Amino acid sequence: MAQRERSRGKAALYLVIRSVVPIVLALVVAGILMLTIGKNPIAFYTDVFNNGVLGGNWQASAVLMTPLLLVALGLVVVFRGQLWNLGYDGQFMLAGVFVAGLAPQMMTHYPVWAVWIGLTILAVIIGASWTLIPAWLKARYGTNEIITTLVMSSIGIGLTNILVQYFFQDPTVAEPTTGTMTTAQMLPNIPGTRIHIGFIVAIVAAVVLQFVISRTSFGLRLDIFGSSTKAARHVGINSTKMIFALFIISGGLIGLAAAMDIFGQWGYMRTNWNPAYGDMVVPFVFLARLSPLGCIPFIAFYSIFSTGGIIASQDSGLSSKFLLVIVALILIFMSITEYIGTKRDLGQSYLPDELKEVLRRPFDRIASQGARR
Repeated sequence: MAQRERSRGKAALYLVIRSVVPIVLALVVAGILMLTIGKNPIAFYTDVFNNGVLGGNWQASAVLMTPLLLVALGLVVVFRGQLWNLGYDGQFMLAGVFVAGLAPQMMTHYPVWAVWIGLTILAVIIGASWTLIPAWLKARYGTNEIITTLVMSSIGIGLTNILVQYFFQDPTVAEPTTGTMTTAQMLPNIPGTRIHIGFIVAIVAAVVLQFVISRTSFGLRLDIFGSSTKAARHVGINSTKMIFALFIISGGLIGLAAAMDIFGQWGYMRTNWNPAYGDMVVPFVFLARLSPLGCIPFIAFYSIFSTGGIIASQDSGLSSKFLLVIVALILIFMSITEYIGTKRDLGQSYLPDELKEVLRRPFDRIASQGARR
């Protein structure tokens, strides 16, 4: 028993190392880069903390965290199934444009709360629907979903611009822009803060998804499917249904992110606007080991870094694009750490030991039958 506890403690330590070290190394290398161009990294990181956390700035970070976390949850679902949904931008933009385009007019005829609920449901449906073609092509023909989701994302972004310019444009504004919601029409804030209630929605979604993944039969089937399609077929899991389910849930969560972001922060959309939240959260989803609750601290870290980093970059004379350099460095060091960890068998996968043992049994049986022959 004591040995098992020590083994679990060691595995947890390695897990933390593989999750935190890439971020630390990225910050160190970014600091060296700043030194080479004559900037003070200590002053930069201090400015990031001050503008991202202190003086109530943590509330702006929490607002940014809302869509980032929901997009991350959408990616967790498909990634655990060994599928790739890289069409997050198109799904987000299409869901968002219908919320921004329809809300101002609808709120003049219907109660605000009813519009919030109705258009949020619509956004979830639109986000989920934009994944159906890639899901069908993957399930029916085995088409690479990376390609199809990227293509659908490009189509979705282009269609969003068309909708803003020709269907939802505010005639009182020269630039192609949807109508703008008033402050009273936006989501209410959590009492005593500037954080809208969409933040609570995102946290609840993370808790619910963690429960579904770790405590339900669907979560068990998802882990088996993601671990081995052969094992999934062996236990009777329908791969076609699973592929559709994972893509639909993923797109739905991304659509929910769009609704919360438009209702909670922006209140309108314009052409050629794309926050590209998905590009930012991908490395942190993997650093969280595809855990919904594990995503929360990593997304919080990036939200603080992004909120404070923009001001810190301006103060230090750096381009705001420097933040993308740091994200790229995190990806690089994450890949290196994973490679070393795999070679040395550090840490554990997100599958529990009992499940891994179940997955081994059919293959051990096949091997023993082959040996007898």
